[in-house]
Amino acid sequence: MLWIEWFRCVTFLRKSCSRNSTFIKLVLVLAGMSVRSDLLGVTSLVRTGFFSPEKYRNILHFFHSKGIKQSVLLKLWVKLVLKLFNPVREDGYLVFIADGLKAPKEGRKMPGVKSLHQESANNSKPSFIMGHSFQVISLLVQACGQYAAVPVLSRISEGVFFPGQSNLSLLDKLASWFIEITGLINAKAILTADAYYGGRSIILPLLSDGHHLITRLKTNCVAYLPADGKAGKRGRPREYGEKVKLYKLFNKPDDFLTAQSPVYGESGVIVKYRSINLMWRSVGRIVQFVLVSHPVRGNIVLMCTSLSIDPLAVIKLYGLRFKIEVSFKQAIHTLGTYLYHFRMRDMVPIKKGSGNQNLFYRNQKYMQDVQRKLSAYHCYVMLGCIAQGLLQHLALNHKDTVWTSFKSWLRTMRKDLIPSEFVVSIALRSSLPEFLLSGSYDSNLKKIILENANIDNSSSFNMAA
Repeated sequence: MLWIEWFRCVTFLRKSCSRNSTFIKLVLVLAGMSVRSDLLGVTSLVRTGFFSPEKYRNILHFFHSKGIKQSVLLKLWVKLVLKLFNPVREDGYLVFIADGLKAPKEGRKMPGVKSLHQESANNSKPSFIMGHSFQVISLLVQACGQYAAVPVLSRISEGVFFPGQSNLSLLDKLASWFIEITGLINAKAILTADAYYGGRSIILPLLSDGHHLITRLKTNCVAYLPADGKAGKRGRPREYGEKVKLYKLFNKPDDFLTAQSPVYGESGVIVKYRSINLMWRSVGRIVQFVLVSHPVRGNIVLMCTSLSIDPLAVIKLYGLRFKIEVSFKQAIHTLGTYLYHFRMRDMVPIKKGSGNQNLFYRNQKYMQDVQRKLSAYHCYVMLGCIAQGLLQHLALNHKDTVWTSFKSWLRTMRKDLIPSEFVVSIALRSSLPEFLLSGSYDSNLKKIILENANIDNSSSFNMAA
């Protein structure tokens, strides 16, 4: 039944493909990404058995072709996500999570690869790596009291400058992509992100479109009291009153309220919080600041551009931001979403430690080849996000069927909890022979698989044959 439900969801994406043959490849690529056991790029899709080795070049062409309309695919995927999941809503707004991800790439002929700085407390990670810088937007969903971040969009945000295009910053691009997503579903939303995204480049576009932002502020953040409106000297009236150093407000514990911690996964923890509305110079308007004193995590200042959202809800939503980190872990280690190796043959090799690639002095054909390669990266990553979303759908909405089909063992497995994408992937792999051998279920997916399968090298397909 897992494969029946999986294919039912995939058929919703049919209109994104210009031909039926392209859709068949789309189905097989998504199936391969969902069940493959190794994550070595396109060759791992061949080893799953869904493709014969002779079709390896066809798969490479599939990611580079214009047969997939990526804008249509994004629109269909966003609508499908809202149908499959129960999205988290707060004060009538959908809740999205945004964060950055750095995909290491050593290829000297890969457009967009640049030197990237990564901050981490792990000593095994270098301070600088060569790779692609992605910005990811996920929808926060819930089921059975548990939450998940479903990836909606992931794109390379820096690394290449095209002539004639406005040099938008990383924050400008993220804001435009977020507005693009919400425009597809005609909904107002709240974007939750960390302190890096608390700038006017994101806040002003979101506010102009009716959206809001929840973020954390740095320790040196300041705000201002509203101007008192009294007549002073000649000139423009004052907009800002007395300066307020927000972290100094923690020195006044009597102004704080006490409540049970609304952070996901915490029980029996008492936090102190205070909400205050002040002018913030970055956006030139009054916003809500929520000061939180946690007995374990220390003091933190949150900012919400909406004045009507309850302070405890702001704390809860920011606490759920870490769900996108869990999603990143599954995307990297289970789906292999960012483990592509497409290289551009005629590209001028880049040097280690180099920055953005400026194409101002390149000819038209060179720029078209770079754009084609970047489109292939986005296509591969987008299909990885869809494959992960489908696994999350089976985990959240078909939990019992997944655990029944899971023919393996984990030391930490608990069948009363929602399974991870890793467990769903193994369940799909285990139930594939049974699905192919059954004669009373959906025949279209079985026909697609068996007509393209490499029967000689797969025990599952041998049994079905």
